[in-house]
Amino acid sequence: MAIPDTALSALTVTVRNALAAMIDPNTDKDLLAAGSLKSVRRDGDLLRVSVQMGYPLSGWRDALIAEMRRAVAAASAMPVEKVAIELTSKISAHEVQKGLSPLPGVKNVIAVASGKGGVGKSTTAVNLALALQAEGARVGVLDADIYGPSVPRMLGLSGKPDSPDGQHIAPKIGHGLQAMSIGLLIDEETPMIWRGPMVTQALQQMLSETLWDTLDYLIIDLPPGTGDIQLTLCQKVPVSGAIIVTTPQDIALLDARRALKMFEKVEVPVLGIVENMAIHVCSKCHHAEHIFGSGGGERMAVQYGVPLLGSLPLELSIREQADGGFPTVASHPDSTATLAYRNIARSMAARLALRSRNKSFGLPEIVMQNT
Repeated sequence: MAIPDTALSALTVTVRNALAAMIDPNTDKDLLAAGSLKSVRRDGDLLRVSVQMGYPLSGWRDALIAEMRRAVAAASAMPVEKVAIELTSKISAHEVQKGLSPLPGVKNVIAVASGKGGVGKSTTAVNLALALQAEGARVGVLDADIYGPSVPRMLGLSGKPDSPDGQHIAPKIGHGLQAMSIGLLIDEETPMIWRGPMVTQALQQMLSETLWDTLDYLIIDLPPGTGDIQLTLCQKVPVSGAIIVTTPQDIALLDARRALKMFEKVEVPVLGIVENMAIHVCSKCHHAEHIFGSGGGERMAVQYGVPLLGSLPLELSIREQADGGFPTVASHPDSTATLAYRNIARSMAARLALRSRNKSFGLPEIVMQNT
């Protein structure tokens, strides 16, 4: 039976109420508050509901459609088979620090930081980039750790990048990711004996002279620590958001707090905390043990009012896969660890989607001339 026109407005209210009752686990907000509902219309005896999310969600798409169909059908007293959900994803550019402009070809820059080394920040950054790509986004990685570049090895990249015009650099492609690193421009064993200003200049050149090809997200693997180099980079690089990688260990959390405060000083929103090496499960007896303590990331998240995006396991395979140039998300797409990376990446992107958009991104250049 066709839906009468007079009933469509009432159905729209019903659909809005149904979506308002659905909480997005990636943002902890209801779907209506996020502005996801685009239209409600009838098509014969079908009720078509168009929903658009502001982040990639391939791994959650089917489950979300099924959940929305059930919710709308129950609220409208219609059969589930008469409800059609049209779900799309649109990734927008979001605001950066005042006085800075977005990078050409890059919608959003997300910085991955840690207060100290040894917490698995680079491995996490690469796997999160791959996870965003698996969720349906176009993603690049910039290795900003000038003194200890590791991204080329993790992505199995070697050789110098091409320069099509002698002025710009084409990024290397590793497992589908666009990547750039100082490690691609120098010999692997060459030590970088540079002072802070030279490091900052090198990073800015890699950012501005790399021909990034229409990226939704550029993940920047920042150097560990919170010194002058990190602070200067965060002041000069247009960053949409940042995440802090830490272990549950108290010493690591002390340094992670400093990283969080650094982003506050330069007005970069912290999208959340990632707790790495949270638990180890013995491959022989399957005993689970919190080697670096437990609950530290959650306590820090509560203390500073930022979300804990998720926890990652301490697994030998994650290290071996990264060292071998085939990170976990690329080499074992169906593993438990990959599922954790994808959940964190989706939540990270969803938190960013809630923030104000950058209205200057993609505007045409206006040239004034006498005629």
